[in-house]
Amino acid sequence: MSQVLVLNCGSSSVKWRRYDGDRALDHGTVERIGEPGGGPADHTEAVRQILDGLDLTGLAAVGHRVVHGGRTFSAPVLVDDAVLAAIKDLVPLAPLHNPANLAGIEVARAALPDVPQVAVFDTAFHHTLPEAAATYAIDRDTAERYDIRRYGFHGTSHAYVSRRTAELLGRPYEQVNTITLHLGNGASACAVANGRSVATSMGMSPLQGLVMGTRSGDVDPTVIFHLRREGGLSVDDIDDLLNHRSGLLGLTGVNDMREVLERRAAGDRAAALAFDVYCRRITEYVGAYYALLGRVDAITFTAGVGEHAAPVRAAALAGLGRLGIAVDEARNNGEGNRLISPDGAEVSVCVIRTDEEREIARQTRDVVAAARRH
Repeated sequence: MSQVLVLNCGSSSVKWRRYDGDRALDHGTVERIGEPGGGPADHTEAVRQILDGLDLTGLAAVGHRVVHGGRTFSAPVLVDDAVLAAIKDLVPLAPLHNPANLAGIEVARAALPDVPQVAVFDTAFHHTLPEAAATYAIDRDTAERYDIRRYGFHGTSHAYVSRRTAELLGRPYEQVNTITLHLGNGASACAVANGRSVATSMGMSPLQGLVMGTRSGDVDPTVIFHLRREGGLSVDDIDDLLNHRSGLLGLTGVNDMREVLERRAAGDRAAALAFDVYCRRITEYVGAYYALLGRVDAITFTAGVGEHAAPVRAAALAGLGRLGIAVDEARNNGEGNRLISPDGAEVSVCVIRTDEEREIARQTRDVVAAARRH
């Protein structure tokens, strides 16, 4: 098997990357989709532009990121009409993302009818969550009727980074317990026990859990009722508030951690508070996941903030020495994939660059190879 094209259709952009085996050949991004005076009118047009601009001779498969697989998809799958229909049925669970993912699949299928298409789901890695982790304590019939449960997201990133962590430690993946911290504009934590996700901070949607660039993360649900009853906000207004006007943006007016750190260093009190709230939430999840795992071999930071914000890494793990967790200042301020814990530390602390597209390509190759064997 030779080349795999990965299409990652976001809400307003499409990232693409082409691989020959494990070697990245080329890549690109189409942005500002559907914006006035911007780029393509929609994702269909964007994907057509990408495909029209590439020499696809020798292409063996196309791998598609799909945000939500619901209860239906616990692993990547070859796309056929039934799979496409099932992904469409899941749109209510991911109304901003699954339609864009579907557009990419439909255009690629039409343009490349003889090339296998594989759907790789953000939620699939978390299908190993124990029922006690996936179940919310609400009326069972209501939860079943409306598919309410914890699904988790960033699955391809957590899968890739936890595997790379084991490689960095020189240990078999199936024998390592890791807490992975994907800290980007979206952020989530995951407890990975012997290669299996057993807890994750995002829930039915990517809103739950850690403080993010524009998302609130965990809040008391009563906040929603209070804003509706006392503030007169509509459901859509509250949705917009918690997803697009909260997190770092809500606390400081900016959603970029780099600017938050600059303002904090300059003495900005709002930025200092936002930093503390952000890091405290991470600390809480690390402590909880340590208790769930019982034994932690590594804690790994990844994504934009996780890979580049040394002060966040230091503050999030400060005070956890009694758990065998410590950060070496010089290593923390270094670069690249590395250990940042002191020599001899009970828990290895790592920084690893995530590569979701590479993980999608790997899973795509595996699915196509398995189909050929059968």
